[in-house]
Amino acid sequence: MIELREIRKSFGAVHALKSVNLSVSKGELHGLIGPDGSGKTTLFRILTTLYLPDSGIATIGGMDVVKSYKKIRRILGYMPGKFSLYQDLTVEENLKFFAAVFNVRVKDNYELIRPIYSQIEPFKKRRAGALSGGMKQKLALSCALIHKTEVLLLDEPTTGVDAISRREFWDMLDHLISLGLTILVSTPYMDEAARCHKISLIHEGDIFKTGSPQMIVQDFDRILYSLRTSQRLQMLRYLRNRNEVYLAYPSGQSIHFSLHKSQNNIERIIVSSGIPYAHLHQISPEIEDFFMERLGKS
Repeated sequence: MIELREIRKSFGAVHALKSVNLSVSKGELHGLIGPDGSGKTTLFRILTTLYLPDSGIATIGGMDVVKSYKKIRRILGYMPGKFSLYQDLTVEENLKFFAAVFNVRVKDNYELIRPIYSQIEPFKKRRAGALSGGMKQKLALSCALIHKTEVLLLDEPTTGVDAISRREFWDMLDHLISLGLTILVSTPYMDEAARCHKISLIHEGDIFKTGSPQMIVQDFDRILYSLRTSQRLQMLRYLRNRNEVYLAYPSGQSIHFSLHKSQNNIERIIVSSGIPYAHLHQISPEIEDFFMERLGKS
């Protein structure tokens, strides 16, 4: 459904995308996972026909994003990371406006958005600018779907939203996938990756790994430890200066680290620091750990 082949895009000396290849199948929920500045938004703007690639080919539904941009816009729904609807219009007025842009009526496709829109419909006379973050999400998603979208592009849709609203949003995405939509969603939150069918990890304009979340985690080939200490910064500096330590980085309130494969005396290394610690134990790696290992290698 979505295909990118050797896509490159630069802005002056900044190489935003470096020969990117990506494939998203019809009916798939595909996550584009990476930190800020990794190229996610540039990739989305190429797919939404807002940017022209410097080279390479990008297609949606077999249609070229450059040659067939008008046809693509008819089947495409886009939700940027920043709330971009009309703040001075009401909820209802925003929805009617975006339906009119595509020459459809709200009632024609209401069933598609009903599970989402029904949650904010009691506030349909409220101006969009006065909505909470979670309600803005639901309105923006409804507006992106109202023209009977086949492909949905979501660029960091949960950034700055509370944990409950984030979970509700991903529940809505699961419902849309069950209706046959194809969704490409970008996020800087590694914990959201597990809800995707497939994910692509992107850093500095390069997609360096694609696969199911389970497959990617299985590729983490080292023993991983978690350590808690009240002197986290001092311990992190200590670990990074030890030759036995392969990689060490903060993760939440803990430090995650692994050793070179020839090393195994973990207790001796930690005790030698002279820094008090509370918990030290082996853990199972997650998507974030695989990502950090690859960044450490580079």
